[in-house]
Amino acid sequence: MEISNIMALGGRNEATVIEVESLASSMEKRMSNTFSLSPHQCIFRTPSILFRHSEEAYIPNCFSFGPFHHDKENLKVTENIKNKYLKGLLSRSVNQGEKLRECLDSIKQVQRRARECYAGNIDQNVADFVEMLVLDGCFIVELFRKHGEVVPIEDDDPIFSMACMLQFLHHDLILLENQIPWFVLELLFNKTKGLSETKSLIELALQFFGNVFLSYSTPTIDTKPFVNRKVKHILDLIRLNLVSHSEIVRNYERNQESNLGWQPIPSATRLKEAGVKFVRVDVDCILDIKFRNGVLQIPSLLIQETTETIFRNLISYEQCLPDCSPIFTSYAKTMDNLIDTTDDMEILCKEIFDNWMSPEDATKFFNELYNDTYVKAFYYDELCNEVNQHYKQRWPRWRADLVHNYFFKPWAIVALIYAFIIFVLTFWQAYKAK
Repeated sequence: MEISNIMALGGRNEATVIEVESLASSMEKRMSNTFSLSPHQCIFRTPSILFRHSEEAYIPNCFSFGPFHHDKENLKVTENIKNKYLKGLLSRSVNQGEKLRECLDSIKQVQRRARECYAGNIDQNVADFVEMLVLDGCFIVELFRKHGEVVPIEDDDPIFSMACMLQFLHHDLILLENQIPWFVLELLFNKTKGLSETKSLIELALQFFGNVFLSYSTPTIDTKPFVNRKVKHILDLIRLNLVSHSEIVRNYERNQESNLGWQPIPSATRLKEAGVKFVRVDVDCILDIKFRNGVLQIPSLLIQETTETIFRNLISYEQCLPDCSPIFTSYAKTMDNLIDTTDDMEILCKEIFDNWMSPEDATKFFNELYNDTYVKAFYYDELCNEVNQHYKQRWPRWRADLVHNYFFKPWAIVALIYAFIIFVLTFWQAYKAK
């Protein structure tokens, strides 16, 4: 071999020979496998930098949907429930075998496109992939129909007869790693739709997740915003439903050129000390926080076990999807500013939130929610600017310092009263001396 093609590196006791030509060929081969994102990619594995903060918020409890968790042993027991639901769905057809083959054939036609929706390699052949999509998709469609009272619920139904199963599904169906492409669900929904059905799949899905953020009522379902929008999957549907109704988002997009970027705001305790009032507003969109004349208007939010799951997966989705606006990430960042301690959380729970967790756990949840994320566009810049402008005014700032330094410390209150009495007596003596 020619000496020009060999590099020798010598240590004290060893020499390493590198064959340059072989190394170059190997590197050129790897470079030829150019990395590129499919335009259909919308279902991702959670980045490890986010996954490490709360692993249980990203992995399914009982049900796997799609290929990423399909082979997990602890999730295989619920495959029997999926088969029961598939059988029930097909039983309403005149010819069950023909309807099943029709579903399989329709998904086979789009399986390549469905595969491109998943980021990363999928180690399943075409037959297994199609079977999985049909079984998982038909289960979800049938679940939504039963919940929406489109079809009857049998007495032995394992989902609706066991209280914990619906809770598990509300968790498992919103995981970024556990999604089925929406067009697959819609295709199966249309293939199995009864003549008397009037509700769309979007209506049924939004009805199923109606109380994921709110406890006091089921929000109004409006499907108009989805007429010209392509839904990617269930998690995307939940996000779009809130974003499309958000005044904060519309205002930001109208005034993009004048946006100020992220700026921190004082905590709820400091704002209250400065005289800011907190008012709960009952609206369908939790994103629409407003500040008017010293009043911070915050939509009610239900804080429960699945709240962390939905927020973390929405934020992870915004971080992974190319050109996705970080709206929920901005919301999490704003809430973290407001909530520094349990005292802040208790103020907001008294006035705004429906908290089913301990103040300590709820505070920790908001403090760690947006860690290791990147906000390229901060959607609450105008709100934060208005809050800060009010807080920096002379009287609110003095009032906050007075309340913070004197009104919560017994000895300081006594000292303040004593100083006031001395001041009055001194003034009186000076007046009498005249």
